[in-house]
Amino acid sequence: MNEEAATRHPLNPSDYFTLVMDEEIRGEGMPGSLGGCAIELNGAVDADALQARVDELVRRFPIATACLMREGRHFSWRETRHPAQYWYHHRCLETDDGPAFRENLLNTIINRCEPREHTAPIEFHLLSGPRTSLFLIRWIHPLCDARGAELILKFFCCEEPSERERFDRPETGALVFAYLRRWSWWQKIAMFIKAKRYIDSLDRWKSIVAGDPQNHPQALRYRVCRFDREQSAAIARQARKQVGMTGTSLYYIGCLMRAIEQAGAGGEGEAYCVPFAFNLRRQNALAPLFGNHVSVLFAQAHRDVVADRGKLFQHLKMQSSQAIRRGIDYAFLPMMRAGSWLSLARYGEKLRRSPKGCERSSFWFSDVGRSDLAGLQLAGAPIRGLFHLCQVTSPPGLAVLVCQYDGRLTLSYNYIVPVVNEAWVEVLERRMAAELLGEPL
Repeated sequence: MNEEAATRHPLNPSDYFTLVMDEEIRGEGMPGSLGGCAIELNGAVDADALQARVDELVRRFPIATACLMREGRHFSWRETRHPAQYWYHHRCLETDDGPAFRENLLNTIINRCEPREHTAPIEFHLLSGPRTSLFLIRWIHPLCDARGAELILKFFCCEEPSERERFDRPETGALVFAYLRRWSWWQKIAMFIKAKRYIDSLDRWKSIVAGDPQNHPQALRYRVCRFDREQSAAIARQARKQVGMTGTSLYYIGCLMRAIEQAGAGGEGEAYCVPFAFNLRRQNALAPLFGNHVSVLFAQAHRDVVADRGKLFQHLKMQSSQAIRRGIDYAFLPMMRAGSWLSLARYGEKLRRSPKGCERSSFWFSDVGRSDLAGLQLAGAPIRGLFHLCQVTSPPGLAVLVCQYDGRLTLSYNYIVPVVNEAWVEVLERRMAAELLGEPL
């Protein structure tokens, strides 16, 4: 294998899908498709030990410091001898050890604008304090997804070298290609047509968007809503009652639709349309470490249906069941493969807007799922919680990310100001909490 081939890492179709969103966000003057996983820690962190673990990751996987390069219409990661800085240690003084310091610093990190070619694929920021600390993994989405970031975190938590060797085994490749190889060309064409018809059916209604597209985006802001174990258990019971054991994401989405409607979406439209990703990895998979390994589904409900709580969840459950029964979830993989041959601008237009020129997404949603990091320590500090950050296109200007850790549910509201009003998000948060707990205001 020659040196060029050895240092080149092509994007898979899911990677290119997120690169398109990076292009769309950058086109609005924002930093691009940056994601973040913030790990909250009790006590002081052994910064030297954590940095050593980060350095080990980078040595084993040089793609972590590669440059994103264009090759004609295609992009790939190219390893470089002069990588961008990837480790940062921010010390928090006793007088500054509090939420305000961390929030301001996180806002600065996630809103830093750089050319794509100079954006580090992944960065690690330790915000250390004498009583509590926070560790942020910040990545650009063409490199990996939120589940990949959690695998990196799990890598750091493994004390034994033999345990870390299990991550990203060489025989595993992009899961998108693994699925695509199962089907013949005729099957792929049929699945592509099926996915296209499904999108056309969603476009029959104009989507309600959460943000005001007349306002120019300035910065990403976030709010974190945490539920204790008792509240989280009550929410889980409500979810099982309304959508069953496997429809928890639909419960969150439905509650969001109702909360936005109650808070006042402020825009025209007939229905809420929400794209949401599902992970192609198997449960407890340790590989592959890098790369995006997701497909997409949609949840859509007309405004009249959203007004009736019971009717809404029945509708979303039936809609999802029919989509999965028809294979719509995996039918999007051939469409993503075909889209990877389009220019970023053309693909972005196809993804975001209906043939009538209307924005498809009412809001972005991601259910990161249940973290299995409970009880682990990171460089000597116990993990007490985590939340997620995500840049989003404008409109809709709102992304809600959900995760569970140690029996506690956390919602991260990520929104673009002034496209989305901060006071409105406060109202939305209260309405959402009431909907989740089954106590509509």
